[in-house]
Amino acid sequence: MLSIPEYTSVFIDYLKSHSFNKEPKNLYEPINYILDLGGKRLRPVLTLLACDLFDTSYTKALDAALAIEIFHNFSLVHDDIMDDAPLRRGEETVHEKWDINTGILSGDAMLILAYQLFENYDGIVFKNLAQLFSKTAIEVCEGQQYDVDFETRDDVTISEYMKMIEYKTAVLVGAALKMGAIVAGASEQCQQAIYNYGRDLGIAFQLQDDYLDAFGDPETFGKQVGGDIIENKKTFLYLTAVANSSKNDAKELEHFFSIAPVNPSEKIETVKQHFLDSGAAKATEEEIAKYTNQAFTALENVDISEDKKELLRIFGKGLMKRTY
Repeated sequence: MLSIPEYTSVFIDYLKSHSFNKEPKNLYEPINYILDLGGKRLRPVLTLLACDLFDTSYTKALDAALAIEIFHNFSLVHDDIMDDAPLRRGEETVHEKWDINTGILSGDAMLILAYQLFENYDGIVFKNLAQLFSKTAIEVCEGQQYDVDFETRDDVTISEYMKMIEYKTAVLVGAALKMGAIVAGASEQCQQAIYNYGRDLGIAFQLQDDYLDAFGDPETFGKQVGGDIIENKKTFLYLTAVANSSKNDAKELEHFFSIAPVNPSEKIETVKQHFLDSGAAKATEEEIAKYTNQAFTALENVDISEDKKELLRIFGKGLMKRTY
């Protein structure tokens, strides 16, 4: 077993060795550009780690890991177009650096290139990887559509929001781990259990991201604290606050989430106080703990040594202790 930084280094080397130096340049250069922008490489690292957990060399999972990373970045390219986002990881987005048509076409090519990588696996492994990938890809698209729909809806429920973050974010974390288990030939029970671990940890991670957007440290958060509040995003915090508030307080909160104020900082502080007074902040922390514990409980059904389970617990705890 390697350390997380070691898996990351191995994957980055593999990614660099598979640059798409092909023609036409205007199709492939944007692909290399977005893949070179960095990021945590969390998902491909989990694929390599999972393969190793089941006593199979991580090298056999490198193509599956690369497929996950290419797909993830494909979704970012198209999300940035939909959001008209100017920056990604501090650099110009693909559609800004080139144009929208290039972003659409290069993104489409990335999806196909991700699928092609599964052709390097034989028989049942290829079939199982492709089936999981197809299921996950359509769920990510469904999650993105829910997110878009919620921007113009005033009747979003907490259960709908939880489904959205599961599909948009968490299923890809679960799939990354399950792909490593598939390559290693793990049992179906182990495959499903490690998927559940990743999915629930992914949900907890997204809930924590929502929480930190409001209550994170401005010095270390890495983006504007209160960004979701400024953009009127209906997060778990907001939906819980509305549900738990008095009629008048709920109306005031809904009003704040219908305007673009002249003084954003005043809006942020007022809304944050609503989150605290309504108990939404505490409820969000409890929900984060709930899904983190569910993830750790799922490990009991993974047939690996206790030492390896502890590695996954340590990884999960480290992921959830961030303050940025």
